[in-house]
Amino acid sequence: MMAYARLLPISALLLAGLASLTPPALSRGRHYETSDAPQTVSATCDNQDFISKQLAYENGGDKADTAVHICGRVLAVSPNAKRTRSGWHGYFYVAVTPTVSIRVVSGLDEMQAPAWPWVAKGDQVEVVGRYYFDSMRRQGIDWTHHGTGSSWHVPGYVAVNGTRYQ
Repeated sequence: MMAYARLLPISALLLAGLASLTPPALSRGRHYETSDAPQTVSATCDNQDFISKQLAYENGGDKADTAVHICGRVLAVSPNAKRTRSGWHGYFYVAVTPTVSIRVVSGLDEMQAPAWPWVAKGDQVEVVGRYYFDSMRRQGIDWTHHGTGSSWHVPGYVAVNGTRYQ
């Protein structure tokens, strides 16, 4: 079964319209928390680790939120920031392999970055954040900012063409 986060042709993303995607803030209540919340993440990009975690979740494995460090090219960007109950967010998709992509959620209120969008199609990015898997159609990477909380202890960031935003 193909995951929603699998790579879609750009024409399909454009036809679907990034604005029509369910905002992640609506899915946050369904995240699976664990008492063993991660404290660190790999110091270097590890797309294979992400793919392994994604496949395990898709095949019914433990759904606890987990720290990831991915990198790749930006496939698509939602041009407008969206306000959710947890603040302003920017959204974009990153190709982590030629056949797999994932949505990245940037908490703009928490990040020290220029006005959205500060990422563009084709940019090379590196992302540290929390991989959440609510279902095949509701998964992504959030907590991509420097802040932490009582349920998340790994500071995140997004580096775009070498410039880090956190």
